[in-house]
Amino acid sequence: MRKVWLASGIGIGLCLSFVALLVVGTFSAAAGLASGAGGGRAVGLAKGAVPALYQPIVQKWGNLCPAINPALLAAQLYQESGWDPTAKSPADARGIAQFIPGTWAAHGVDGDKDGDRDIWDPADAIPSAATYDCELAGYVKKVPGDPTKNMLAAYNAGSYAVIKYGGVPPYRETQNYVKIITTLEQSFAKPVGRVQPSRQAAGAIYFAQKKLGTKYLWGGNGTADQGGRFDCSGLTQAAYRTVDIELPRVANDQYNAGPHPSREELLPGDLVFFSDDLTNSRTIRHVGLYVGGGYMINAPYTGAVIRFDKIDTPDYFGATRVTEDGAKALPKQRPGEPGGA
Repeated sequence: MRKVWLASGIGIGLCLSFVALLVVGTFSAAAGLASGAGGGRAVGLAKGAVPALYQPIVQKWGNLCPAINPALLAAQLYQESGWDPTAKSPADARGIAQFIPGTWAAHGVDGDKDGDRDIWDPADAIPSAATYDCELAGYVKKVPGDPTKNMLAAYNAGSYAVIKYGGVPPYRETQNYVKIITTLEQSFAKPVGRVQPSRQAAGAIYFAQKKLGTKYLWGGNGTADQGGRFDCSGLTQAAYRTVDIELPRVANDQYNAGPHPSREELLPGDLVFFSDDLTNSRTIRHVGLYVGGGYMINAPYTGAVIRFDKIDTPDYFGATRVTEDGAKALPKQRPGEPGGA
């Protein structure tokens, strides 16, 4: 359900000129900031990326051994279950960490020290996931290369394969898994320094500005049978599709399509998100496309049209700078969904 957003009071004609300048300026802004991007391995968690209920557990157990960190552990849990502690896959993988019962019997731990090991309890499952990662890292610690990538490869293909090939084995599935988790890690990590600017943003804005004045449609994807109408995440998905970036359909998954710039570091093309719970990205219910000056292009609610609105409202959650790799890393389906693996 969409809230009524604050009207901007800017005329459409003036706004089109405003955005035209921003689209041109996006490339120069990217060039100007790219050299200032920070480096280093971030181990903090981005605001709200991990649901508040699980954040202390992820922060604690994500530092269990050098091969993992809280953001990497969060990326694995998000990839496995989308933070759903009741998730169950057709292969009988269970809970927030998607352990198969046989693996749980060997590697599950009593994380909360309450006397049992419950595969469905995140207080046990999250520590078990971290412990299992660190066990795998120990098995392949003498293998050359990046210890975290070797650990992830062992998680997917088994330790023997990593040892045999002297690193990440040449299996497409395993190499893809390693890339997915290390890419998603960037979305859960608190940025260190400036977030690298996007060069695809101008194209996304160009598409969205042409939709100004179009009527909103709940569930709208802009198809001909829908009269070319959109809802909020349908608009942002379509905008980035024009620059060959395929975003998920729903706003709370779009949040994980890249790193998260601060409010002060927003650039045109960033996705901006809104929620009634500012501690949990899974409760995000609205998204817009930032255009600068504190405004976004917004498909707000039934009865309204796509327009400019301010982003500085009490329910402003945060922003994402979309990357191609970030979008590709996002899960296409969750455990238990129709057609899911």
